[in-house]
Parts: sequence; C-alpha cells; structure tokens
Amino acid sequence: MFKSMKTGVIAFILLSTAALAQAQKKIEQGTVTYSVSYEPAPDQKSGFDDSILPKESVVEFDKNLARIQMDLGAALVKVISDSDTKTALLLVDVPIAQKQFATKMSAEDVEKQRGDTKYSNFKPTGQKQTIAGYNAEKYTYSDNKNANYELWLTKDVQLAKGAEYEDFAALNGTLVKYSMTVNGVKSNYTLKSIKEGPVAKLSMEVPGGYELKTAAEMAAMQGGGQ
Repeated sequence: MFKSMKTGVIAFILLSTAALAQAQKKIEQGTVTYSVSYEPAPDQKSGFDDSILPKESVVEFDKNLARIQMDLGAALVKVISDSDTKTALLLVDVPIAQKQFATKMSAEDVEKQRGDTKYSNFKPTGQKQTIAGYNAEKYTYSDNKNANYELWLTKDVQLAKGAEYEDFAALNGTLVKYSMTVNGVKSNYTLKSIKEGPVAKLSMEVPGGYELKTAAEMAAMQGGGQ
C-alpha cells in the first residue's frame, strides 16, 4: 500500500533518536534537528536510491517521550517512543486511500526494527572544534561488525531521556556529528539546531480514527520489508 516504507524507514526513524544522551545544561522539552546524508559501500551504489530517504531528522521530545515524523509522499509516518518502557507507537496516514493505521510496538518489536548493530569502544581523540554553536570533541568508535566510525560530542547541553539511545549514553554528552549503519547503509548525521520549548502533546495512546494493526500486519502492508 505504501511500498516506499520497505526501504527501512521505520528503522531509520527509531534510530534517529540515537544522538541524544546526557550532558550539562538540562533540556526536558524541545526539538532537535539533524541533516542526514548516506554513504553506501561500493557494492551498494548500483542499487542504492536515496531519493525517497529523508535528508533531515527532526525529533520532538518531552521527558521520556519522543516523536519523529516523516512525509514519504504516499504516506505520512509518525513514531512516538517511550524510553522508560522501550516501546513505540507507529502511526501511518495514507491520504490517497483515506486510511489511517496504528501499530503498538513492543520492546521486542522496536529492538528488531533497530537491528543487531551495536556500538562501543568510544575513545576521545583530544581534537576539538565548534559545531552548530556547541563545543565538541572528536571520538572514534566501532560496531560489533568491525566497522569503524567517528563522532563529535558536546557536553554543553543535556537532553531529556526520551531522546536517549543506550549505546551512546555512556558518553555523557550530546552528539553533534556521528554515523550509524541503518539497514546496512552508513548514515551520517550533523546537528543543525536544538530548540528548547513546548512541543505538541506526546501520547502512547492510539488516536481516534486509526485502524489498529499488529507489527506483522504492518510489515506486510509495507511489502514485507523491515
């Protein structure tokens, strides 16, 4: 019904909160925006099409809750996540079909969408620069598949728990530039802005008018892709 989602957009949305961890100035409610670029491996380039993938990640957060929204043309996708329970609510609007679907994702469902890539071995380099107005230090790190990465971390600001991702939480800072592997493709994130202030109400309750689907049913509607 909305095949563009089978590119793994749900995994992208869930992973887009990865940059937000603990630091110094505390922001409990606000919006953080990253630009996103993609770096397919040489053997991926021939079949890689980033035209339907987002070039920006905008995450709204309020304490333990976060929401990211993405317009895919054929469908408007929202994911609201709860960092306390590790669960999520997926909302999909398909205007052309005049349909609205919702899926309550368990902690296991969320973990499956995020994939099995884990990040560790964070090492500060001592190299520093200012990115998006924040003082940042460069770190190196790796994943459990022997790929190496670099990130830039600031300790100028601390974002709420809803914007947290456990692999990076031990850094005790907020990522201003980093990379992750999403559905086998390296994705690069660069901070554009952090805005403190109220966001539209976040709730894990299914809104009225949405047809409830299981995670398996939603995956089938996406063409079977994860």
